[in-house]
Amino acid sequence: MSMIDTNNTFVTSDIAIAAYLQTHGYRLVDCKRLSDGRFYFEFDDPNNECRKKSVEFLSSECCQFDNNVRNLKKILYKS
Repeated sequence: MSMIDTNNTFVTSDIAIAAYLQTHGYRLVDCKRLSDGRFYFEFDDPNNECRKKSVEFLSSECCQFDNNVRNLKKILYKS
């Protein structure tokens, strides 16, 4: 889950954090899949708030929901 702040933008490869940022009104500037298979989400972050918001995600119900979805997928793919 790499995150970088550069030139008033915030970049993450974590799709759940990207969805959380979008839900909270942050504007998605770029979205793509890199050649190594990782995701790339870039957000406009003029006030440098996205990093703090991404940490907030970790204690949110959205994170719990995301973890539950992952666990259910694991169960389904193992059976």
